[in-house]
Amino acid sequence: MNPMSAPSASAQHDSFLRLYTEHEPALRGFVRSLVSSREDAREVMQELAVALWRKFESLADPAQFRAWAFGMARMQVLAWRRDQARDRHFFGEEAMTIIAEQAERMSTQLDAQREALEDCVAKLPADQRSLVSRAYAPGVRIDDLAAQLGRSAMAVYKTLHRIRIALVECTRATLAKEGLS
Repeated sequence: MNPMSAPSASAQHDSFLRLYTEHEPALRGFVRSLVSSREDAREVMQELAVALWRKFESLADPAQFRAWAFGMARMQVLAWRRDQARDRHFFGEEAMTIIAEQAERMSTQLDAQREALEDCVAKLPADQRSLVSRAYAPGVRIDDLAAQLGRSAMAVYKTLHRIRIALVECTRATLAKEGLS
């Protein structure tokens, strides 16, 4: 191994991992919208990760990673679908292309909505932020949380309802300011 190539290979690997990790949730959602099951999406995502890494050096501008990765994902799904062509439950390529384009647009919109919501949650008073965080943690039951807080479950539900309304209004306003409503 050439010692001069190791740092650049390591830097390239680090760059790929950062970009892939940043865009993986959107890519997974995109792929999931084009295949019939989570298991199929998992299979395609594994192949996609390998394909993206193998072709990463061909990406001229890292700022274009998302668009490039979505294009690669579309090709990976098409290849996977060709391999699965025996099953007649699949859409034709034309329908799949339309679905892929719509899913990509929706992914961008969902990312903007998620960022706006995160900004709005960050603006909540600390006690409300804490309540939201605790209430929506995996496996939490509102009646258990209410007991911990010394409140009735109905009082917690009402408070969460008011917070959700405020978050929806804030998110809509944020998106409207950005022209993304």
